[in-house]
Amino acid sequence: MQFDRSTRRELIVLLGGAAAWPLAARAQQANPVVGFLHSAPGPFASAVAAFRQGLGETGYTEGQNVAIEYRWAEGQYDRLPALAADLVDRRVSVIAAMGGNGPAQAAKAATATIPIVFVSGGDPVSGGLVASLNRPGGNVTGVSWIATALVPKQLELLRRLARNPALIGALVNLRHPDYDLQVRELQEAGDAIGQKITLAGAATAHDIDTAFAFLVQQGASALIVTNDPFFTGCRDQIVALAARHAIPAMYFSREFAAAGGLLSYGANLIDAHRQGGFYTGKILKGAKPADLPVWQPTKFEFVINLKTSTALGLEIPPTLLALADEVIE
Repeated sequence: MQFDRSTRRELIVLLGGAAAWPLAARAQQANPVVGFLHSAPGPFASAVAAFRQGLGETGYTEGQNVAIEYRWAEGQYDRLPALAADLVDRRVSVIAAMGGNGPAQAAKAATATIPIVFVSGGDPVSGGLVASLNRPGGNVTGVSWIATALVPKQLELLRRLARNPALIGALVNLRHPDYDLQVRELQEAGDAIGQKITLAGAATAHDIDTAFAFLVQQGASALIVTNDPFFTGCRDQIVALAARHAIPAMYFSREFAAAGGLLSYGANLIDAHRQGGFYTGKILKGAKPADLPVWQPTKFEFVINLKTSTALGLEIPPTLLALADEVIE
């Protein structure tokens, strides 16, 4: 192919200009972009830090060789489809869908090609995310910390400390994508030990106040809070209401016990988000979601807040103290 003198001059100018682009700008253009979709109400700082740590373990650092687009549903699950669609439109390299099955379900409905890494306490198989834990198939894999399956153990520990209460209240979110599964787990666990459980629904901060008033009216003398990132975001409010009404409560993560909650039993959520970041990094390096088995924790933390038990006038049996992984004094 031949070029006239004018065309050659234009090409030289163009190529010379490209060579003069700042190296950082060209490197940034080549960096992969991760879409971070979370259902929690606002930035969940510890989860973000853990996710970045996991990415770092695979050699990726935000702002250096990877960019992250953050989307928060603010606890409003109906916003997830639009947020997921926006990330797909931006052609991100991977979607990290955190905070229950809902974000991953929204992302999966929005794309069948972009890899998706979930971090969820729900069942990813019954939730339609993967074909099986060992062989996920498709474009989805992730971390399942099986929170709903822990309800029987949570009830057992709560009953031992609350002196076998006649009625236990359960705080649930009617809008949570796994609501039906959570209610079924609660009912089956209660029926198995003859424990009466009453449900109190809450989908907003105001609802939480109303739910506690309802439980007090019903005579509930203990409380179990179901797994929901929305409740994690409202943990200070929930813990304060449990203290005000002198209700012994069991929570699904240590964040609640650290905030003054009585008991928590569940997986380490920070470690789960770190593992989600690690899987995201592996996919950025070329791994296929279908080849990465769903990661599940092998250890669950039982945390007791002694200061709270004293305020409630509850004596912790030595046998229960011996079971605790952490005692907050």
